[in-house]
Amino acid sequence: MKIPPRIHFSLMPLWLSLGLLAAPVLADDLVAYSTTAMAITGDIEIDDFGITFANGTHMVFDDLVADHFVVDGQPVYSSVYSMEDPQDPVLENGNRLCGSGRVTYLATWGDADVTTLAVFTTQDVPASSADMCASYSFTSLY
Repeated sequence: MKIPPRIHFSLMPLWLSLGLLAAPVLADDLVAYSTTAMAITGDIEIDDFGITFANGTHMVFDDLVADHFVVDGQPVYSSVYSMEDPQDPVLENGNRLCGSGRVTYLATWGDADVTTLAVFTTQDVPASSADMCASYSFTSLY
């Protein structure tokens, strides 16, 4: 009796065709634009999970807590993140990100040219730029 050969197949093409593989999360590489960003944060890399500063310091986001924010009295689309481990890290030139306490939230907003990063030490989710302890401006590498 002849045993038929085993048939092997891969599910990978099926997964790919159905779009079941997760797309990689791409970070935004941003160049320090404001003088405060140049002096304190340097260039940054930011994605939905955290932020990495020029000196290699990394802060992890806990949750995206809001997608809108008020800047100078005007509502803007933004990303407001809570921090997994609130801290005020030492960055470029010995400067701290906030300088006045542990960073609890970061908010980002911008247009095609400039992205603003606002830093907060508040207990409650910030609704506007009024309570920020610092802000930094960045531009895209491209």
